Amino acid sequence: MKPAVAFYITAHGYGHGRRSCDIVRAFRRIRPDAAVHVVSGLGEPFLRSQLGPGAYTLRAGSFDVGMVQLDSIRVDVEATLLRAEGVCARRRESVDAEREFLGRQGIGVVVADIPAIPIEAAAGLGIPSLAVGNFSWDWIYEGLCARDPRWGEVVEAFREGYARTGLLLRLPFSPAMESFPRREDIPLVAAAGRSRRKEIARITGCDPGRKWVLLSFTTLEWGAEALARVGEIEDCAFFTVLPLRWESPNLHALERERVPFSDVVASVDAVVSKPGFGILSDCVVNRKPLVYAERSDFREYPVLEEAVGRYLRNVHIPAAELYRGNLRPFLDRLERRPEPAERLTGGGADIAAARIAQLL
Repeated sequence: MKPAVAFYITAHGYGHGRRSCDIVRAFRRIRPDAAVHVVSGLGEPFLRSQLGPGAYTLRAGSFDVGMVQLDSIRVDVEATLLRAEGVCARRRESVDAEREFLGRQGIGVVVADIPAIPIEAAAGLGIPSLAVGNFSWDWIYEGLCARDPRWGEVVEAFREGYARTGLLLRLPFSPAMESFPRREDIPLVAAAGRSRRKEIARITGCDPGRKWVLLSFTTLEWGAEALARVGEIEDCAFFTVLPLRWESPNLHALERERVPFSDVVASVDAVVSKPGFGILSDCVVNRKPLVYAERSDFREYPVLEEAVGRYLRNVHIPAAELYRGNLRPFLDRLERRPEPAERLTGGGADIAAARIAQLL
């Protein structure tokens, strides 16, 4: 039987999926002989667009719930708790099922970003495990315990699972992540994209001489008034990546299968988003300025906001102004912001791939 690796990827957001797929691709470059199993609740078209051609097996599976999001900015804490309690209630059953899967497939290494159940399953079989992440769910949920003591059992369940990890590869923009007994810091996984401005101009009909702005959200509630305000910004063309789209003359939706997301970022002049790990990483490696809105009830936000201030030319837009579509004054302020004094580089995917190969 061929040597085999199982990659477990949370469905919490595209950022986790993109960075994990970057690591999978790097691993396949150095170990093309190994069988690769990718297990995730993310959609198959998205995963295939990120993994590219080659031999690998996709399997649908979710082992955490992340944060239930009302949209890209707001979360539903109560709904998250109820779903997380469901995951914990099925924990033993899920661990047993994954142990059977790992044994049947002859898995030699388990990699998780960053559910705990697969790590527990690997530990039960003596299979080496790696976690990759910039936060862990026990840390995220711990910040909600003061609000509702029911979170305590959820935190403890994740903490117990993480404690059985062989090694955490800790990404930048992270807290201490002390639930993991062994930790190694690695650089950003993201790599700079390639500007495809002429190609995008042909696809969308946009004038490449205008200022291009990426609206990096999965969902964003803009009604007619907000869209009208954005439409009045005539010197800018705005882009989204599907599934987010609006029917408006200066709002253009791109397919990530046609133009990779990192290339979209490389092609625009500025980005408007919330400070998530994925978009922050892409802006850093592509050196793009960021207009960012705050996120509610997400413990990661202050850590990422601090990184935005260190590594990017940036402006904060209050979420209320974002929902109004009032982008003009904040884009103007962004033009006057100084360049950051600090820089970060990528290369984390190759390091992670090498660590996986060493264990196989």
